[in-house]
Amino acid sequence: MNAVTSEDDAAVTAAWLRRTRPADWRNPTPAPRYDLCIIGAGPAGMTAAAYAARHGLRVALVERRQLGGNSLNWGSVPSKTLISTARTGADFPAVLARVRRVRSRIAEQHSIERLQRLGIDVFFDQARFIGTHSLRAGAATLCFRKALIASGARPRSPTIPGLEDIGFRTSETIFDVAALPRRLGVIGGGALGCELAQAFAALGSRVTILQRQPKFLPRFERDAAELLSLALARDGVETRLNSAVLAAHSADGARILDVANNELRFPIAVDEVLLSIGRVPNTEDLELDAAGIACEPIEGVRTDDFLQTTNPDVYAAGDICMRHQFANVAEATALMAVQNAFAAGRKRCSELLIPRCAYCSPEIAQIGLHIWQARERGIPIKSYTVMMADVDRAITEDLEQGFVKIYVRDGSDAIVGATIVAARASDMINELSVIMNAGVGMRRLAAMLHTYPAQSGAIHLAAQAFVRNQPVVPWT
Repeated sequence: MNAVTSEDDAAVTAAWLRRTRPADWRNPTPAPRYDLCIIGAGPAGMTAAAYAARHGLRVALVERRQLGGNSLNWGSVPSKTLISTARTGADFPAVLARVRRVRSRIAEQHSIERLQRLGIDVFFDQARFIGTHSLRAGAATLCFRKALIASGARPRSPTIPGLEDIGFRTSETIFDVAALPRRLGVIGGGALGCELAQAFAALGSRVTILQRQPKFLPRFERDAAELLSLALARDGVETRLNSAVLAAHSADGARILDVANNELRFPIAVDEVLLSIGRVPNTEDLELDAAGIACEPIEGVRTDDFLQTTNPDVYAAGDICMRHQFANVAEATALMAVQNAFAAGRKRCSELLIPRCAYCSPEIAQIGLHIWQARERGIPIKSYTVMMADVDRAITEDLEQGFVKIYVRDGSDAIVGATIVAARASDMINELSVIMNAGVGMRRLAAMLHTYPAQSGAIHLAAQAFVRNQPVVPWT
């Protein structure tokens, strides 16, 4: 990786800021009335604004921080860049420099210039409702026919005594560390905590994950989580399951985490702490009561299956109201909300098939029902599993870790869910997303040609296994 000068890095940062929040920006004079006012310019807000503007609606977009929201600036883009670059063997300053370059480049797609070309009025300020059909953005009053709340979520605050005093990082601030921490303590064993733990271990940190629950990735299948646990151990990550951090303090120049595992109590000394215990919706400053909009502290803005709030002319999308807080969900629900608001659409968010992935090594991806969800709903299923060690392309690339498991409704060939653990699971799961959305069953999937050799050959092999398991009809 090429060396980066401080001048180059400063230019990259300046370009990122210019695209996402220009220092000399002046908010426009508001229109008398907007067809759609959107609060939040993350994946949901940006998608909704562009979609509405292309359909001829007059749109105002209000953002209190930077265009692109958490996903671009402090979330998916920097974290996935850090993860991939850490595996190249680059030193820590070079890795962070690349994170900033990638973020700045992708910010071109979310730039203020792009929004202006679409005729969208952009206001940088805190939005607050002042009525059922009006809100304020700083000093400006914006009146609207419809509104969309897409203000996103933020890292959950700690409740651990002493942690605020010793200082900690979150997914939003971990990229600001000046130097690679020699010892990193990660509190939380969800997807992002495991991703960053593995990345920092690859960079040379001694990493300890402290997970209160008895397994990693509680929303993923158990056998997939167990494979990740083995991979983390091979990469030098120390894992402490069933371990709760009771308190934190400083001693001898180190941060000390006081940990409990059942009856055992012990301290762990670290140089940095990464808190990754989930996210909470950004609702506090919106004055939702003024618009007759109900919300809950943890669940966020209350919506029906059509993403309509308790104010019939206000909708919500993305992390502010969805249990799955992913960029793809934010974009999909934003489009759905605009369609339901203006095109008499009746699209239901409960009908979304959501592919999701933990970007560890190997990656873990899922779609549709888990095994336990099918059992809870009384849906009889059969599983068809192909180990990546039996896939020719995985063997040629020495990427044999993992499996493809497809869940089929018993008595039919209908696919109800799948789990993939593989080096390219995040790409492979998209094939199953298309197949399931199109209503393609295992028989048609088995008959479809796939390139050879390919990692996705595992999906094809699972479908062929299903066909082989069916009664053979003799030729006559």
